[in-house]
Amino acid sequence: MKPIKVALLGCGTVGTQVVRLLDEQADDLAARVGAPVELAGIAVRRPDRHRDVPKHLLTADAAGLVTSDVDVVVEVIGGIEPVRTLLLDALRGGKSVVSANKALLAESAGELFAAADESGADLYFEAAVAGAIPLLRPLRESLAGDRITRVMGIVNGTTNYILSAMDETGANYGETLEEASRLGYAEADPTADVDGYDAASKAAILASIAFHTRVTAGDVYREGISAVTSADVAAARTLGRTIKLLAICERVDDSVAVRVHPAMIPRSHPLASVNGAFNAVFVEAEAAGQLMFYGQGAGGAPTASAVLGDLVAVARNRVHGGRGPRESAYAALEVRPVGQVETRYHLSLDVADKAGVLASVAAVFAEHNVSIAAVRQEGRTDDASLVIVTHAAPDAALKSTVDKVAGLPAVREVVSVMRVEGEDS
Repeated sequence: MKPIKVALLGCGTVGTQVVRLLDEQADDLAARVGAPVELAGIAVRRPDRHRDVPKHLLTADAAGLVTSDVDVVVEVIGGIEPVRTLLLDALRGGKSVVSANKALLAESAGELFAAADESGADLYFEAAVAGAIPLLRPLRESLAGDRITRVMGIVNGTTNYILSAMDETGANYGETLEEASRLGYAEADPTADVDGYDAASKAAILASIAFHTRVTAGDVYREGISAVTSADVAAARTLGRTIKLLAICERVDDSVAVRVHPAMIPRSHPLASVNGAFNAVFVEAEAAGQLMFYGQGAGGAPTASAVLGDLVAVARNRVHGGRGPRESAYAALEVRPVGQVETRYHLSLDVADKAGVLASVAAVFAEHNVSIAAVRQEGRTDDASLVIVTHAAPDAALKSTVDKVAGLPAVREVVSVMRVEGEDS
């Protein structure tokens, strides 16, 4: 059979592993595809710096490689431009694309799918969310006959490592981030991870697939973990909970809500035991019920495994004349603002220890129609700590409540505000 020729864009941590696996598993891949899979070229910015891959394959001309006589373009560069232009050129030229680029897909999936549809090419991107975990394909294919109602998960290994370490050691955020950087779990500039941008891109992709609605990263409400303190972690532990950065995608009537933020979850919840740099995603569907996908969410070899899985799929389609799933955005549901999403809050207040404080605080909650589920007061001196857990209420009402409580004369400080997930309201 005529070989399937592959152009590789990028040869960093993931790309190097893709090259290795293509070489080591060449015979098996050929048997699975029905034709040899041949690496035709590798586009990198500085070819002279790459010593672990065949020199004759390296080129700095990514545009030339994409438009050459290749069948599949595999992209592991990341970022928006020039990658978007390169992939659009590939798809418009009839070349199938395999990408691990969550930022690009969260912003331009519709444009990329349109180009793929025009030419009859495939667009696969399993590695864009949760590394090696088979997740997108089950959502796109295995659950295509079901109605998914909720997707909630841990989709960023850096933040999960930090929060897990804070929970285990009691250390503060700054100390733990420094340790994560030293061990290689955090980038030199960790902003995309710790401020929730990475998770927001992944949440947009998950919501788009799960709810057949085009969702972009700009539609996702986002909070990072830099404001999480060791006191928050200790308070969660006292209540039998732990704190995780969650990506939450929900279908609410005829709309979808997509958000990323830290939240307390019960230690009995399946996601609570997901520690270190691992990822896990909890899916709820009407017929299938509850499903959980767990595994390594990042790293060269795990991500390369997902890339190779997609490469085999598109190569098979090339050999046997099939096509992969197209974009499914027929539902076109409205994206609901976070203020309209019902959630629960855990509040810690520094208050004066005198009569009437609890009554004045409770009156504010009643004024905004926010029901209090539990109250705990600590301290018998001039200062006291008041901990309140609410029932579910619109996020906007909860925020207004917190703002007004902060202005009460008896409230010295709103020490922390944390959402609570994974429990009945």
